[in-house]
Amino acid sequence: MSPRLRRYTNAPADIAQVVAPLIAVYAKVREPLLHLPNYAVATFAERLERHGEEPGFGAVLAFDAEEEPVGYAYGNTVQSGDRWWRRMGEVDAGLTSAPTLALKEIGVTPAHRGTGLARRIHDELLAGRDEAYVSLMVNAAAGDGKVRRVYESWGYRAIGTSLPGPGSPLLIAMIRSTTTPDRPGR
Repeated sequence: MSPRLRRYTNAPADIAQVVAPLIAVYAKVREPLLHLPNYAVATFAERLERHGEEPGFGAVLAFDAEEEPVGYAYGNTVQSGDRWWRRMGEVDAGLTSAPTLALKEIGVTPAHRGTGLARRIHDELLAGRDEAYVSLMVNAAAGDGKVRRVYESWGYRAIGTSLPGPGSPLLIAMIRSTTTPDRPGR
């Protein structure tokens, strides 16, 4: 049976329901990296709390037949001048002037990698959004570049780099339209 997807918003009831399963699945997805300060569960929980309060927060979680979370994605709306853009340095103003969905995290558990689940979660997160663009940041070294190539196959293109903070790897900033030929409309 294919994992079921559930959407969450920044409504207080949704935030209360999403935090625990999102942290649990994050820990499974990032398990090999949890010893690094930037990937520690406590660090992620702090980021999630901050992001959950930001405008346009949305999340999608995938649950298996036993109701265990096996994948996730979340993000929020960023405007021109947002710290999301400022961290990237010089970026084409035409890309940053419109509200954009900043995809903050996406991941699936090892058993579900390569199944298309990440793309399903991604597309569900974008469904019904009003933003013209979606942007994400990817660790250039993740999977020896494989993760970046996956995002490129989904229509993303590099627009800059970011070093969010101490202990963080260099990230490649990427963007694409929220509509693509294989996913028309919003």
